[in-house]
Amino acid sequence: MNGAAKGAIVGGVFLAMVGGAGYGVYTLVDDAGGDGGGAGGDTTVQAAKAGSGPVTDKEAAQTAKAFLAAWAAGDARAAAELTNNVQAAQTAVADYRAKAYVSKAVITPGTQTGTTIPFSVAAEVTYEGAAKPLAYESKLTVVRGATSGKPLVDWQPSVLHPQLQKDEKLRAGAPAAPPVKAVDRNGEELSAEKYPSLRPVLDELRQTYGGKAGGKPGAELWIEPATEGAPKRTLLTLAEGEPSTLKTYLDAKVQAAAERAVAKYPQSSVVAVQSSNGHVLAVANHRTDGYNAAMWGARAPGSTMKIVTGAMLLDRGVVAADRPAECVKEAQWGGRTFHNLNNFELPGASFATAFAKSCNTAFIKEIDDVRDDTALSREAREVFGIGLDWKTGVKSVDGKVPEASGAAAAAAYIGQGQVTMNPLNVASITATARSGRFHQPLLVPADLDGRTVATAARPMKPSVQRQLLSMMRLTATSGTGAAAMSSVGGDKGAKTGSAEVDGAGSPDSWFAGYSDDVAAAAMVEAGGHGGDAAGPIVASVLSAS
Repeated sequence: MNGAAKGAIVGGVFLAMVGGAGYGVYTLVDDAGGDGGGAGGDTTVQAAKAGSGPVTDKEAAQTAKAFLAAWAAGDARAAAELTNNVQAAQTAVADYRAKAYVSKAVITPGTQTGTTIPFSVAAEVTYEGAAKPLAYESKLTVVRGATSGKPLVDWQPSVLHPQLQKDEKLRAGAPAAPPVKAVDRNGEELSAEKYPSLRPVLDELRQTYGGKAGGKPGAELWIEPATEGAPKRTLLTLAEGEPSTLKTYLDAKVQAAAERAVAKYPQSSVVAVQSSNGHVLAVANHRTDGYNAAMWGARAPGSTMKIVTGAMLLDRGVVAADRPAECVKEAQWGGRTFHNLNNFELPGASFATAFAKSCNTAFIKEIDDVRDDTALSREAREVFGIGLDWKTGVKSVDGKVPEASGAAAAAAYIGQGQVTMNPLNVASITATARSGRFHQPLLVPADLDGRTVATAARPMKPSVQRQLLSMMRLTATSGTGAAAMSSVGGDKGAKTGSAEVDGAGSPDSWFAGYSDDVAAAAMVEAGGHGGDAAGPIVASVLSAS
């Protein structure tokens, strides 16, 4: 490969001085391009000397100027020595040219705010004759060196590119996995541009199946993940490859509704599945960190867990939907006192009403009659398939319902303590209640790669299912889920949940619901009560199915 094809950052740096803080425009010049001499050729800019106390604005300005000029000049060592992590910074700056193939870039500093200096980069990436522009904005912050006392750039990978996280790398070339054209169950293409929430899912599908489906790689700029085997994140396509077509069980119409629904609530996630077969119809997230919490999350599910707890209590015969339940203001177990929301009580209520109104104490009061610390964990695993190592076709995190005793057991009954779930898990729990049998969620067909699909030990007893669904229908029509589910048609049921999280000012909002053959679950971090935030998300998805 010749020098022009690889791209380079050598030669001088052009400083076009602008007013204000005395910054300039720093240009990376390739060895086939300009002369880099626009400012006279001398690119040496000294950082401020060692000092003490907080970094001053002037010191920050001088250090940022020196660092950006060294980066632009391709002097990785000089740039790195102006940071508080010389080794990491030197490798990253050097790789910007050598492994990300940035052949040209103009770095333009913005308006300084204290010790933070924003800047924009207008670059060109060149690989084997293919070149594409790349533009982004980033920032750096100057701190006092812990041992040297010098003002130094606080090195973070995001200085180089804002999407880089810890230990991630910027790379360009021919990716190992060819592109794939993912389509929904009706053959409609699913692109990250049209369905942004699917980006991590589509990246993983490509990583897993791109090499098996017959496509040919092109040339790209991507983010190399820190974890081995994790999917790469494509930033720029330099030359189109030949994608293979990959059929998924997703439904474009339901996915679009899910994307719109989560967009209304920050830190929210939702999953929809088909109850009769476990096919995943939609996965959507609205998060600042890009994390696929819908499938990877592990947080307390709150009272949505009462679907499982209720099934277990019905299964054991200690309750019945139409029998009285003791819904008092508070209940004690294992030395801990548990309360209902606002200490409400329901004298003379049936168990179905206690479920529909989400009475915590009515569930905790039954622990003594169960007399088995393994009962809830076994019900979750044997009937609902929780913890059976689901292989959906992409990465997913299994729900956890550990065996517990004392106060931990009481907390588990109401979805707190050591119980953890994500919307995928809770959507599947809801689907199991609806169909009476666990169907492991699947995003792509299992025969695509011959993976083993998990099966539960036993179906739900018909009498248990009948009562459980009657309680979920009551929740959706006159209980805590009624307001959210009012717009949903068909045979419908629901369960709300609010999960207290240590240190959070507001509980996580959870909601599970079904309509006919579609089940969905949503979670909004710090969203409050289940029906307030997560409920409308689920209702929107169910109405679109």
